[in-house]
Amino acid sequence: MLASVDVENDLAERVRAWQRDKKVDIVCQGGGVLGIGLVGALQVLDEQGFKPQNLAGTSAGAIVATLLAAGYSAAEVKDIIFGMDFTRITDPTPEERLPLLGPTPAGQALSVLLEHGLYAGDYFVEFMRKLLRDRGVRTFGDLIYDDGPDVQSRFRHKVQVIASDVSQRQLLRLPLDAPKLGIDPDRFPVAEAVRMSMSIPFFFRPVEWKEASSGTKHVVVDGGMLSNFPVWLFDEPGIPAWPTLGVKLVSPAPRDDIAPPPSVVKGLLDYAWALVETMEQFHDRLYLDTESFSRTIGVPTAGISSTNFKITDVQKEQLFENGRQTAEEFLAHDWTFEGYVAAFRVGKPASRRQLISEQMRLAAAQYGSVPVST
Repeated sequence: MLASVDVENDLAERVRAWQRDKKVDIVCQGGGVLGIGLVGALQVLDEQGFKPQNLAGTSAGAIVATLLAAGYSAAEVKDIIFGMDFTRITDPTPEERLPLLGPTPAGQALSVLLEHGLYAGDYFVEFMRKLLRDRGVRTFGDLIYDDGPDVQSRFRHKVQVIASDVSQRQLLRLPLDAPKLGIDPDRFPVAEAVRMSMSIPFFFRPVEWKEASSGTKHVVVDGGMLSNFPVWLFDEPGIPAWPTLGVKLVSPAPRDDIAPPPSVVKGLLDYAWALVETMEQFHDRLYLDTESFSRTIGVPTAGISSTNFKITDVQKEQLFENGRQTAEEFLAHDWTFEGYVAAFRVGKPASRRQLISEQMRLAAAQYGSVPVST
């Protein structure tokens, strides 16, 4: 009984603190050019007084989370994205600049074969460096909490960027896992970490990172290969001091009577495109366990491709408004911190199997007496 009272008192105290401070950890999913939808949701959180603490993201989510950690507001990130010419991100590799080949199917295929990516990604990393430099950020050492969590905490940096080391077959949480690349977390360059995370396979040349001490070479690509929505990243045992909210891009649910448009696969480039599209859409439809779903803002993608680098301003506005609308609905109807903690973080929550069994039991009680048609 005493332990139960202590838990209730602890929960009440943390809820009061959260209602006063409205601190929140935020995790953003990857999704290529669809990242503008994330910004719409984040702007609503900003307008309603939420104060981001630990941030994390994959690919497009890493871009957005990093800019917020560097001090940009959601409104400023919106202006940046709306002002971007996404076609400049698709800068050619050296193979596509060769005489006679150029941006032809042959030149593109050669680029994928030799560079392992269609686009160089140099424009993006320089663009990101400038944005960060304008806020005084170069390495993760510039993104350390001064008066937040204990400096010895595993999350002493304001943002974690998710990438995939395909040479070592491991997930990277940067800068937390920077020692796996042979470098101190504080010295790791932020723009390079984001460049790693957004390296969509076959589209962008992977980042090759060589350890200074051992000479070991790492080949790093899009974090979405291993964890496109790491909403679990900041979870710790017990009652959290404040919540983690996830912002996830959601593709339209497939209908049985409408087949999805097929991908035309005629050559290597078409194959690469279809492979990435399939991977991205599959990630969107993966089952979320009940706890993760309960704290996730799902932003509809309006059927826009994550690799549509010719996205229009009208499409950007649609994605942005989708993010705003779903965030407003989530906060108005679906979620409270105290409800989340009471349901999932106090005691042992019901397992997925228990939840399914209970649903089946209730259904059987309701329809069990109805004869089954043959």
